[in-house]
Amino acid sequence: MIQRIQTIYLLLTFLITGVLLFFIPLWTINGKAFYFMQDQIYTILLGLSTMLTIISIISYKKRQNQFVMGRLNIILNLILLGLFVYRSLNLSGETNVVSEKGIGMFLPIVAIVLLVLANKAIKKDEDLVKSVDRLR
Repeated sequence: MIQRIQTIYLLLTFLITGVLLFFIPLWTINGKAFYFMQDQIYTILLGLSTMLTIISIISYKKRQNQFVMGRLNIILNLILLGLFVYRSLNLSGETNVVSEKGIGMFLPIVAIVLLVLANKAIKKDEDLVKSVDRLR
Protein backbone atom coordinates (compact mmCIF):
# COMPACT_ATOMS: atom_id res chain seq x y z
CA MET A 1 0.00 0.00 0.00
CA ILE A 2 1.89 3.01 -1.26
CA GLN A 3 -0.62 5.50 0.15
CA ARG A 4 0.34 4.76 3.75
CA ILE A 5 2.89 7.11 5.31
CA GLN A 6 5.01 4.28 6.76
CA THR A 7 5.58 2.97 3.25
CA ILE A 8 6.97 6.35 2.26
CA TYR A 9 9.27 6.32 5.31
CA LEU A 10 10.39 2.79 4.47
CA LEU A 11 11.03 3.72 0.82
CA LEU A 12 13.18 6.65 1.95
CA THR A 13 15.06 4.28 4.27
CA PHE A 14 15.60 1.93 1.34
CA LEU A 15 16.96 4.79 -0.74
CA ILE A 16 19.38 5.77 2.03
CA THR A 17 20.65 2.29 2.90
CA GLY A 18 20.40 0.66 -0.51
CA VAL A 19 21.26 3.37 -2.97
CA LEU A 20 22.99 6.40 -1.48
CA LEU A 21 25.75 4.52 0.29
CA PHE A 22 27.00 3.23 -3.06
CA PHE A 23 27.80 6.78 -4.11
CA ILE A 24 28.69 8.62 -0.89
CA PRO A 25 32.05 7.81 0.77
CA LEU A 26 32.21 7.04 4.47
CA TRP A 27 35.58 8.69 4.97
CA THR A 28 38.65 9.77 3.01
CA ILE A 29 42.26 8.86 3.79
CA ASN A 30 45.01 10.73 1.91
CA GLY A 31 42.57 11.67 -0.85
CA LYS A 32 41.38 8.07 -1.34
CA ALA A 33 37.66 7.61 -0.62
CA PHE A 34 36.53 4.61 1.44
CA TYR A 35 33.15 3.19 0.49
CA PHE A 36 31.23 0.64 2.53
CA MET A 37 31.74 -2.07 -0.12
CA GLN A 38 35.44 -2.26 0.70
CA ASP A 39 34.75 -4.03 4.02
CA GLN A 40 32.77 -7.25 4.20
CA ILE A 41 31.15 -6.54 7.59
CA TYR A 42 29.68 -3.25 6.38
CA THR A 43 28.44 -4.90 3.19
CA ILE A 44 26.69 -7.70 5.09
CA LEU A 45 25.04 -5.37 7.63
CA LEU A 46 23.86 -2.92 4.98
CA GLY A 47 22.60 -5.80 2.84
CA LEU A 48 20.60 -7.17 5.78
CA SER A 49 19.23 -3.72 6.56
CA THR A 50 18.19 -3.18 2.96
CA MET A 51 16.57 -6.62 2.74
CA LEU A 52 14.64 -6.06 5.98
CA THR A 53 13.39 -2.75 4.60
CA ILE A 54 12.22 -4.36 1.36
CA ILE A 55 10.52 -7.24 3.20
CA SER A 56 8.87 -4.76 5.53
CA ILE A 57 7.50 -2.78 2.58
CA ILE A 58 6.15 -5.94 0.95
CA SER A 59 4.51 -7.27 4.13
CA TYR A 60 2.13 -4.34 4.55
CA LYS A 61 -0.80 -6.62 5.46
CA LYS A 62 0.98 -8.01 8.52
CA ARG A 63 1.51 -4.90 10.59
CA GLN A 64 2.90 -6.71 13.63
CA ASN A 65 5.61 -8.42 11.54
CA GLN A 66 6.33 -5.09 9.86
CA PHE A 67 6.78 -3.48 13.28
CA VAL A 68 9.17 -6.23 14.45
CA MET A 69 11.21 -5.98 11.24
CA GLY A 70 11.44 -2.23 11.78
CA ARG A 71 12.82 -2.79 15.27
CA LEU A 72 15.37 -5.31 13.98
CA ASN A 73 16.35 -2.85 11.27
CA ILE A 74 16.88 -0.13 13.88
CA ILE A 75 19.16 -2.47 15.85
CA LEU A 76 21.13 -3.33 12.70
CA ASN A 77 21.58 0.35 11.87
CA LEU A 78 22.70 1.09 15.45
CA ILE A 79 25.32 -1.67 15.19
CA LEU A 80 26.42 -0.29 11.83
CA LEU A 81 26.64 3.23 13.24
CA GLY A 82 28.70 1.93 16.16
CA LEU A 83 31.12 0.24 13.74
CA PHE A 84 31.40 3.46 11.72
CA VAL A 85 32.14 5.50 14.85
CA TYR A 86 34.68 2.95 16.10
CA ARG A 87 36.46 2.94 12.75
CA SER A 88 36.46 6.73 12.50
CA LEU A 89 37.87 7.10 16.01
CA ASN A 90 40.71 4.78 15.05
CA LEU A 91 41.42 6.92 11.96
CA SER A 92 41.49 10.31 13.67
CA GLY A 93 44.45 9.72 16.00
CA GLU A 94 47.07 9.23 13.30
CA THR A 95 49.53 12.08 12.79
CA ASN A 96 51.02 11.48 9.33
CA VAL A 97 47.78 10.38 7.66
CA VAL A 98 45.16 12.97 6.80
CA SER A 99 41.68 11.55 7.29
CA GLU A 100 38.33 13.21 6.76
CA LYS A 101 34.94 11.93 7.75
CA GLY A 102 32.33 11.79 5.01
CA ILE A 103 28.62 12.38 5.19
CA GLY A 104 28.00 8.71 4.44
CA MET A 105 28.94 7.86 7.99
CA PHE A 106 25.85 9.66 9.30
CA LEU A 107 23.32 8.16 6.90
CA PRO A 108 22.44 5.33 9.35
CA ILE A 109 21.25 8.05 11.77
CA VAL A 110 18.82 9.31 9.12
CA ALA A 111 17.73 5.72 8.45
CA ILE A 112 17.11 5.16 12.17
CA VAL A 113 14.98 8.30 12.41
CA LEU A 114 12.93 7.25 9.37
CA LEU A 115 12.49 3.75 10.79
CA VAL A 116 11.28 5.16 14.11
CA LEU A 117 8.77 7.34 12.26
CA ALA A 118 7.61 4.32 10.24
CA ASN A 119 7.19 2.26 13.41
CA LYS A 120 5.12 5.06 14.96
CA ALA A 121 2.84 5.10 11.91
CA ILE A 122 2.54 1.29 11.97
CA LYS A 123 1.62 1.40 15.65
CA LYS A 124 -0.96 4.10 14.94
CA ASP A 125 -2.52 1.94 12.18
CA GLU A 126 -2.58 -1.08 14.48
CA ASP A 127 -4.29 0.91 17.23
CA LEU A 128 -6.85 2.22 14.74
CA VAL A 129 -7.68 -1.29 13.52
CA LYS A 130 -8.01 -2.54 17.12
CA SER A 131 -10.34 0.32 18.02
CA VAL A 132 -12.56 -0.39 15.01
CA ASP A 133 -12.66 -4.09 15.90
CA ARG A 134 -13.69 -3.18 19.42
CA LEU A 135 -16.73 -1.31 18.12
CA ARG A 136 -18.04 -4.32 16.20
